Amino acid sequence: MNKFIIVGGTSGIGKALADTLTAQGHEVIVGSRRTGLNIQDNQSIEHFFKSAGEFDHLIITAGSYAPSGEVKELSLVEAADAFDTKFWGSMRIVQQAIPYLKSSITLTSGMLSRKPVANTLVKTAANAALEASAKVLAKELAPIRVNVLSPGLTQTEAYSGMSEDARQAMFENASKSLPLGKVATADDLVSGYLLAIENPVITGSVIDINGGALL
Repeated sequence: MNKFIIVGGTSGIGKALADTLTAQGHEVIVGSRRTGLNIQDNQSIEHFFKSAGEFDHLIITAGSYAPSGEVKELSLVEAADAFDTKFWGSMRIVQQAIPYLKSSITLTSGMLSRKPVANTLVKTAANAALEASAKVLAKELAPIRVNVLSPGLTQTEAYSGMSEDARQAMFENASKSLPLGKVATADDLVSGYLLAIENPVITGSVIDINGGALL
């Protein structure tokens, strides 16, 4: 049995992974805003890891929100806050986790890092920064392994603010553009995280699970 920490593990992709690992008999500790963890606050993070103690694997799925729009109209204050949450929040977590961590780190980016789409500057930049940084961390932290899971559009609570009709229309339109004709669910991504966690010779890698969106 291994001990896992999942930051962002109370909803969406993180929850699906937490449920799977728990069902396999592992010890899983989740951290999120709902549990009182603030990934923009170093003291909050330090307290979280001190309470958790030593563990085997770290997975970060938090920080999916980012403002969209053309750069000429973008609120740079909102943009900076979203980047701070997604990128620097992940780096704060990694930094504080190092004294307690034994085996692996899996970050979460997204296909926009390598698929240019108008009006997605903030999310694109944060995802690309995570993917590039993971390769540096894989060298610095070895033999701890560091990888990134890069999903495409995924059916999660992240879109709960949209109406049901608008949400379904978005998923249907996206499905038509994908070679596999299917938008992933959170459960579809779990096996990708398990690959990064379990394979002892994968490090510095970006694992794409997006239905062929980058083709």
